[in-house]
Amino acid sequence: MSDPAVDFGILAGAGAPVRSFKAGETIFKEGDPAEELFVVKRGSVDILLAGRVMETVRENGIFGELALIDQEPRAATVLAATDVDLVPVSERQFLFLVSQTPHFALKVMRVLAGRMRTLNKAL
Repeated sequence: MSDPAVDFGILAGAGAPVRSFKAGETIFKEGDPAEELFVVKRGSVDILLAGRVMETVRENGIFGELALIDQEPRAATVLAATDVDLVPVSERQFLFLVSQTPHFALKVMRVLAGRMRTLNKAL
């Protein structure tokens, strides 16, 4: 699971564009092309691998970051667990944040490390 101390809510502040999904809707599927990561502004999403929920990401958490780092297709499927509002963060925004705020990069790495540990335990 991601580190509960890692809060990406500042990225979902006032004026940020929002995409809304109803509970049960697919946000993206494994293998889809990727152009952005998402911050959960309201609600929660489930990250699935092989049809199994690996993690539930809640308000102020992020998902989809892996594809921005390695520029590969989506590695998992993500479904809206509840009605959810998401704020997309483009690769350009992501690179700006990493270059201007090294602590931001460390926070993203902590999320990735937590997900890898969860996946390793599941195997």
